Amino acid sequence: MHRARSLIALSVHLLTLSGTVLSLAALIAASNHDWPTTFGLLGLALIVDGIDGPLARRFDVVDALPRWQGPILDLIVDYLTYVLVPAYIVYEAGLMPGGLGFVAAAVICVTSGFYFADRHVKTQDNFFRGFPALWNLIVFYIMVLSLRPLAALLLVAVCALATFLPVKFVHPLRVVRWRAPTIAMTAAWALLALLAIFQNMQPHLWVQLALLFVAAYFLILSGLRSARP
Repeated sequence: MHRARSLIALSVHLLTLSGTVLSLAALIAASNHDWPTTFGLLGLALIVDGIDGPLARRFDVVDALPRWQGPILDLIVDYLTYVLVPAYIVYEAGLMPGGLGFVAAAVICVTSGFYFADRHVKTQDNFFRGFPALWNLIVFYIMVLSLRPLAALLLVAVCALATFLPVKFVHPLRVVRWRAPTIAMTAAWALLALLAIFQNMQPHLWVQLALLFVAAYFLILSGLRSARP
């Protein structure tokens, strides 16, 4: 019985670490400027990140295989998929002129390091405190909306600053209030993002507008929570 539990726990850890392989493949795709494949791989990593935690809790991985710490493995993978690969895309895709792309990528890496080391990144009602280093989503929006370099640079600067501000951002799956519509919006976003990838990261106008609508929903919900005392 103990051996079976250990094997299951090991399988969950391997599932988590498959995100490192997806990150490596995404970096290779990005170096070839194959943006649909790049973001498709990051999307798969997002799915893995969404299911490995519930599986770890379901099979009590911490108790079954205590030698390896799942939360640390998760942080390693998250930094790769949410931070390092998107930062590389900012530089490699030439989203900003001159050396600004490298500066923006460096800011992404450094500010995210502080966020991942913050002991108070979650509120009691499962909101993120500060911008939660979701740079894969930010860079995705920059590309599918074809933002001009100055707008892209401003967006990166605002999100980096928000890392250290006492603003709250909604968790798409663990939110308590408005849970049903938030999960529905998350599912809608996933379908729209998939459509944008199939449209070679140059989606139709209605897809862009729908993606903006979903982003506005999450920003408004986060703003309402931040305004509460």
